Amino acid sequence: MLSIDKNPFAWHEGGNISGVTAALSLTTTNGSSIAVENLSENIKILLPRPVGEQVNTSFLDLGNFSTTIIEVASADSTLVLKMVPSNDPLPFKILLGYMDFPTETNNVAMTEMPHDGATQEERYTWLLDPNDLKGNTGVHYLVVRPIVGPGIKSINATLSITPISAACRFWDESNLDWSTNGCKVGVHSTHLVTECLCNHLTFFGSSFFVTPNLVDPSRTAELFATFAENPLVVCFVASLFGAYVLVVLWARRKDIKDTVKVKVTVLDDNDPMDEYRYLLSVSTGHRRGAATSSKVIITLMGSEGSSEPHHLTDSKKCVFERGAVDLFLLTTPFPLGDLQSIRLWHNNSGRHPAWYVGNVMLQDLQKEQKCHFLCNSWLTIDIGGCSLDQVFPVSTEVDLKRFSNLFFMKTSKDFSDGHLWYSVINRPPSSNFTCVQRVSCCFTLLLCTMLTSVIFYGIPTDPSEQTMDMGLFEFTWQQFMIGVQSSLIMFPVNILIVSIFRNTRPRETSCCKRKTEKPDAEQTFVSPSNTNNMSVNVTLDTVIMDIKRIAQSLSKTMKSNIPCTESEFGPAQQVDINAVLSTVEHFITMNDKASDTTQPELEYSPTMHPGSTLEGIQKKSNKNQYLYRQLCHIDKQLSQLGPSDFPDPHSYSRALQQVHGMKVFLEDQLFTSGFNNPEEPNQKKLSPEDSTDGDGNQKKRGCCNGGLPWWFIFVGWALMIASSFVSGYFTMLYGLKFGKERSASWLVSMIVSFFQSILVIQPLKVIFLAIFFALVIKKVDEEDFQNVAFERNYKNLGDCKEPLTVRRDNSLYVPPAAADIEKMKRYKIMEQKAFALLKEILTYMGFMWMLLLVAYGEKDPNAFFLKRHIRDSFSQGTKDSMSPGDVFTWANTLLLKNLFGVYPGFITDGNSKLVGNARLRQLRVQKNSCQIAGYMQQFVPDCHAPYSWDLEDMGSYDPGWNHLVKENVSRSTFSPWTYQTQTQLRAHPFWGKMVLYRGGGFVAEIGPDSQNASRTLEYLFRNTWLDAYTRAIFVEFTVYNANVNLFCIVTLLLETTAVGAFQFYSELQSVRLYQSTGGLHIFVLAAEIIYLLFILYYMFLQAKLMKQQRCAYLRSTWNLLELSIILLSWSTLAIYINRTLLGNRDITYYQNHKDQFANFYETASADSLLQYMIAFLVLLSTFKLWHLLRLNAKMNMLTAALQRAWSDVSGLLLVIVVMFVAYSISSNVIYGWKVSSYKTLTDALLTLISLQIGIFNYNEVLDNTPVLGGLLFGSCIVFMTFVVLNLLLSVIIVAFHQEQIYHKPSDEEEIVDLMLKKICSLFGIPYENTNETPGPDLNKADESTINNSKNILNNSSIDVNVF
Repeated sequence: MLSIDKNPFAWHEGGNISGVTAALSLTTTNGSSIAVENLSENIKILLPRPVGEQVNTSFLDLGNFSTTIIEVASADSTLVLKMVPSNDPLPFKILLGYMDFPTETNNVAMTEMPHDGATQEERYTWLLDPNDLKGNTGVHYLVVRPIVGPGIKSINATLSITPISAACRFWDESNLDWSTNGCKVGVHSTHLVTECLCNHLTFFGSSFFVTPNLVDPSRTAELFATFAENPLVVCFVASLFGAYVLVVLWARRKDIKDTVKVKVTVLDDNDPMDEYRYLLSVSTGHRRGAATSSKVIITLMGSEGSSEPHHLTDSKKCVFERGAVDLFLLTTPFPLGDLQSIRLWHNNSGRHPAWYVGNVMLQDLQKEQKCHFLCNSWLTIDIGGCSLDQVFPVSTEVDLKRFSNLFFMKTSKDFSDGHLWYSVINRPPSSNFTCVQRVSCCFTLLLCTMLTSVIFYGIPTDPSEQTMDMGLFEFTWQQFMIGVQSSLIMFPVNILIVSIFRNTRPRETSCCKRKTEKPDAEQTFVSPSNTNNMSVNVTLDTVIMDIKRIAQSLSKTMKSNIPCTESEFGPAQQVDINAVLSTVEHFITMNDKASDTTQPELEYSPTMHPGSTLEGIQKKSNKNQYLYRQLCHIDKQLSQLGPSDFPDPHSYSRALQQVHGMKVFLEDQLFTSGFNNPEEPNQKKLSPEDSTDGDGNQKKRGCCNGGLPWWFIFVGWALMIASSFVSGYFTMLYGLKFGKERSASWLVSMIVSFFQSILVIQPLKVIFLAIFFALVIKKVDEEDFQNVAFERNYKNLGDCKEPLTVRRDNSLYVPPAAADIEKMKRYKIMEQKAFALLKEILTYMGFMWMLLLVAYGEKDPNAFFLKRHIRDSFSQGTKDSMSPGDVFTWANTLLLKNLFGVYPGFITDGNSKLVGNARLRQLRVQKNSCQIAGYMQQFVPDCHAPYSWDLEDMGSYDPGWNHLVKENVSRSTFSPWTYQTQTQLRAHPFWGKMVLYRGGGFVAEIGPDSQNASRTLEYLFRNTWLDAYTRAIFVEFTVYNANVNLFCIVTLLLETTAVGAFQFYSELQSVRLYQSTGGLHIFVLAAEIIYLLFILYYMFLQAKLMKQQRCAYLRSTWNLLELSIILLSWSTLAIYINRTLLGNRDITYYQNHKDQFANFYETASADSLLQYMIAFLVLLSTFKLWHLLRLNAKMNMLTAALQRAWSDVSGLLLVIVVMFVAYSISSNVIYGWKVSSYKTLTDALLTLISLQIGIFNYNEVLDNTPVLGGLLFGSCIVFMTFVVLNLLLSVIIVAFHQEQIYHKPSDEEEIVDLMLKKICSLFGIPYENTNETPGPDLNKADESTINNSKNILNNSSIDVNVF
C-alpha cells in the first residue's frame, strides 16, 4: 500500500487531482502480483480530502423557505448532497435545476427522500454523477418540497444541506491518463474523506515487460506546435547535431594526420649494401612531458655482434610524440644473432629534450621473430636516474607476463582503442576504425541512450514488488526489466554499427597497393651490382673508405681481437689501399678457419639439433655472400679508376689481384654451400607480409584476406544515419509531450548519468577488466604491422648526376661523455631554478594584486567623508568643557536639531537614514565612593570618586534618584532610572579618553521624532537625570546612507573625571553590510576567491617544505613570515564570516524592532578588526617583497651587510630603547601635570620620538621651566641624536664596506642572469651579460651540444651511397 500527498503524475494536465493519491496491490508469498479486477463486490477505499477546504452548509425551514443555490465547479465530478433533517423520518421531494428554479417537468434531476439505507447518512445522501448533471457547471437551484398528508399545508421541520464535489479516478497505464472506469463515489463521502468504490486494483499494474511511456507519431504537428512553450529538448537535440558536424570536421583532419603516422620510416643512415632488415617499433610513454625534441640514437646488440648506431628520425613527421608508436626499418650487414639488448641515447637538444621511452619491439623480418624490451624509463638529466644513455636487456616471457606490464598494456590499449569515447582523442593511427567513424558511433550511442532513457523516465514504481538484495546492491524486478529492455533497444544496432566499421577492410589497402607496385618498391633496396650506374664520380678516397667500412663491419660481427681503428689506417689520404685489402683478406681467412674449427663440433654433437647445423651454414653463407657482393662492387670501382688514379701503378695491379683472389676464395665457399649466382641477393623480403614461414610456404595473411567487403562501409553509415535521426526524432517528441518542467528534470538527470558513466563507471570497468586479464588470462597482445607502408626520406630526387649520400656526424653517433652530461645537468638545474624563480615572482605579484584588491574593496573612501560630515554636524560649536546644564542645552539644541532633520527619519540634511531610535546611556558612581581627608570631613560631607568598575552604581531608583525601588517592583519594564546590564542592552565595553567603560548603564531612548525626543529630554532634565554622580554620558545611534551604501555607527561621549566638567569625544565607525550590485562587487568577490586559492597554494608549498626540512623549517625567518601570512589569512576569513553573521543578525533585529534602538556596535567592531587584520596582511606581504629583492645584487649585498652588523646593531638598539624609556619617564614626571603632550607615559614617548625627527614644540617646555627643560631635552638631543644614532649608522656603514670587500656572488645571481636572458630572447631583445653562464648556447638548441673527445673510427664524415 502506498499513500502520496502529492500527485505523482502532476506532469499530466488532466484529472484535476487535488487530494491524496493512494495505491494498493496484492502479492503472493514469492512476490508475484495478484491481478484484482472485475470483482462482484466493490472494494471500499477512503481517501482524505485536502485540509482547509471550504464547506458551505445551508439550513432550510421547510415551513416557509425551501430553496437554496449550489455551485457546481467541475463537469466530471460527482455532486454529493449530505442532508440532515430535524425529524427522522422526514419525507420530502428534492428537485435540482440549472440556471433556473426547477419544476416537476423542467429539472436536471429529481428524487424523493429518504432513500433505502441502514443508517440516516445513507438514507439522506443524494449522489449525482456527471451523467446526472448533464455536464452542466455553474449555479444550480435546489428546491425541497415536503411530502405531507391531505389537509396539511405546512410542517414544522428544518433541513441542513451540505454540497460536496468529489471524484474517484485511477491511473490508466495503457492510455497514460486518469480514468473513472469501474470506480464511483460512495455515500459515506464527507468534506473530510472521499469514499471510492472500485471493482479493481489497477493504480500500479505489473507485468513481465514494463510498459514504457507512449507517444503518438501522428501528433507530430500538434506536439511541435508547443515548441514555444517547451523548446528545451528540441534545442538540445538540435545542438547535438550541430556539435556533431563540427566534431566530424575536426575528426576528419585528425584522420588525415594519422595516415602519415602509420608508415614505416626507412632510416637514412642505413647502408645500401646492408640487406638484413629489422623492424623497430618504439612507443613513447603517456606521462606528462614524455615527448622529446632530441636526436635519438639506437644500437642493436646480439649474440653475433652489434649494429652501427642509427639516428631515429623522419623528416616528414614528428617522431616520439607523447603516447605515439613510431616504426623504423633498420638494416645490418649480417644477422646479429639472438638479440640480447639495445642501447638508446640522445643528445639532449631542443626545447623539450626529456624523453620517457615506453616499450620497444624489434622484429627480425627474415625469421619472423619478435623481441620485446620493457624500457619504461626516463632518458633525461633531471628525472629518475638522470641518464641520457641506457642499455635495456631483452624481456623474457616472465617479464612480459608480469602483472604491472600486462595491466598497463591492457589498460592503455582499452582506453586508446577499446573504449569508444576515449579512443576518439587517442585512437591507434594504424586502426581501420577511423576517428570520424568513432565520433559517429558515439553520436548514435548518445542519441539511442537518450531515447531509451526518455521512454522509461517517470514510470511509476510498484510498491508491492519485492526488492532483490545482493549485498551492496538492491533492485526490483521492474528496474531489472527496464535495464534489459533498454539494452535490447540500444545495444544491438550500436554493436552492429561498430562491428561493421571496425571489421570492414579498405577498398584499396596499402598491402594490395604494394603488391601491385612491387617493382617500384623493390628499387628501395638495390643490389650492389647496380650501384655502379649511380656512382658517377669514383675516386681513390671513395674506394678506400668503402674498403675500410668492410673491415669495420667484419671487425664488429666476427669479434676479432685484431684492432681495426683509424689510428691503424691513418687518414684517407695517407692510407695504403693494399694494406687495407690485406686486413680484409686476413679477416676472411680467420672467418673460414673459425668456421672449419666449429663445424665438426656442430655436426657430431649428439645433443645438437640438426637445424643448428643448417643455421650455422646459413650464417656463414650470408657473410660470404655479403663479402662477395662488396668485393664485386670494389672491383667495379677499381675498373672505373684505372692505374692513372693511383700514385703507384704497381699498387693498382696488386689491389686488383687481391680483390680477385678474395673473390675466387669466396666463390669456392659459396658454390660449396649451393649458391649458383653469388651476385644475386638472397634476401628480397621488403615487408612483413612478404615473409615465409619455417617450412618455406608463403603465409596466407594480409588485409585483403579477412574482414568484411569494402562496400559494407555504406551499410554501416546507413544504419548510423537512420539510428541517429530516428532516435533524435522520437526524443524530441517525448520532450514535447512531457512538458517543460518534466523535460528539464529528465534532461538534467540524463546528463548527470551520462557523465557519471563516461567519467566514472566506464573507466572503472576498463581498470577492473585489465586487472582480471593481468591476473587470470595473462596473455600478451602482439602488435600487428601487416598493413603498414614503407616510406623513404628521398632527397634531391631531381638531381640524377650526383650520388645520393648520407653524412654521419660523429658527435651525434657517439654517446655523450660524462663531463658533457655534468655540464648539461648543471645548466638544467639553473634553468629550472630560473623558471621557478620567475614563477615565484609572477605568482607573488598576482597574490599581492589580489590582496590589494581585497584590501581596498573592503574599505570605501567615502567612509571618511561621511564620518567627518556627521562628526562636524554634532560637534560644531561644542565647548571643550561642559557642565550638566550645558549638556542638556547641547542635547536640546545641537543634538536634536541634527538627529531629527528636515526630512522625517533622516538626520542633518536628509542623506542619512536614522536606523531605529537614538539612545542615551549614563554611567554613575555610588554615593560616598571615596574617603575624605580627616581635616576636611567637616567641610565636605560627601565624596564622589572617579569612574571605575568597582564603584559603578548598578541600582534601581525612582525618578529623581531619591528613593530606592521596592523589591516587589517588576523589572520587566525598564526606565531611565533602572540599571541595565550590557547583556540586556546588547552592548560591549567602550574605551573613552580616560578609562574603559562598562557596556551597561541607565538608558533612555529618544525618538522616533523630534517632539517625542524633546519631551523625553525635558522629563530627564526636570527630574535631574544628570547629577554629581554622573561620570559618562553616551549618545548612540546608527545611520544608513544609501548614496554610498554605508552604515555609520555613531557614539558621542561626554565623560568627566569627577571634577564637574564634561569632555566631549566622538567615535564613528562605518561598515558596509549590503554588498553593492555593480560590477565592482563581482570583481572584488572574484579577487577574494582567487586570494583564497593563492593561500591554499602557498599552504601546499609550505607543507611540502615542512616535510622536507622538518625542524629546520622553524629556523628560517622567511618560513615563519610565510606561515604568519597563511595563519593571518585564515584568521581574517574567520573574522569576515563572523562580521557577516553579526551584520545579518543586527539587520534582522532592526527589521523586527524598528521602534527600538538598533545596536550595530559589535558588527562595527568586527569590521574594524577585519580592517586591522587586512592591514597587517598587507604589511607582512609587502615586507616579503624583500625576500624577492634578494635577487638584485645590491639588495643581496645590503641584506648580507645587515646580517654582518646585526650583533652590534642589536646592542645599540637596546641602548636606544633604554634611553627612550628613561627620558619618557622623566618628562612625564616633570611635565605630565601641566603639559598635555606629556600627560601619560605613552604621550611622552611619542613626543620624544617626534623630537628625533624634528617635530617638537620647544615653547611649551621652555615657557614652563627654561633651565630644567633645556638641560633635559638638550641632553636627549646630544646623547641620542648625535651619539647613539650616529654610532648606529657608522656600524651599518662599516659592515656594508666590509661586505663589498668580501662579498661572494651567489648562485641566484647567475640564475637571475639566465632568467633575464631567456626573457629577452623571448621578446627578441639583445641581452649582454658580463658573467658568462655555463651550459650550452641557447641559440644553438637544435644542434648537438656534445663534444666528445673519445677516439672514434673516422674523424671525417662518412659518405654512404644510398642508391
